[in-house]
Amino acid sequence: MPKYNAILLAAGLSTRMGKENKLLLPWATKTVIQAVASTYLAAIDGTLTVVTGHEAEHVQAALAGLDVQFAHNPDYAQGQPTSVATGLMAAPQSDNLLIGLGDQPLLTPTDIATLMTAHNKINTRITIPVHGQDRGNPIVVPASLRPRLTENPDRPGCMRFTRDHPECVTRLPMKPPGFFTDIDTPEAYAALANARKDIPA
Repeated sequence: MPKYNAILLAAGLSTRMGKENKLLLPWATKTVIQAVASTYLAAIDGTLTVVTGHEAEHVQAALAGLDVQFAHNPDYAQGQPTSVATGLMAAPQSDNLLIGLGDQPLLTPTDIATLMTAHNKINTRITIPVHGQDRGNPIVVPASLRPRLTENPDRPGCMRFTRDHPECVTRLPMKPPGFFTDIDTPEAYAALANARKDIPA
């Protein structure tokens, strides 16, 4: 079976949450970032690299005891592409690489496993989960395309590359809401926390 490593982006300023860092908010018995990291660890057979930036020491403390490695992005305030580049430099080589967000607590190990199984049938392209016009996360990057995400140092990352090179992308229809649901505002967090009451722990 192809080996999967993963990058989890956990460096953002969380500005729309106000004073709260969304990654450190409670999620059942864990924090949001701990729940998401645990999901990835349950799904992959390789290394999980967590990219830190804003409140890095608190994010690392929240993940204490989990089998992850950290990569700090000193330029995190410049946006997500710099964090993707940091993760790409730090993550070990593998057949495929998941790149995901630290604020998607509805995502399940089964969701990720389904995505990886589908990608294994397509694996010469970057696989992006989609639902209608919505683009989800994580995406899957095969080893052959990984260097291309940083080939232009002025425009690193996934979003620009995949938009500029649609021939390198497979848009994979997926239904699970975890791929398309993240936490950006207090209202979004409250809605997800309430919805979670109907989801088994």
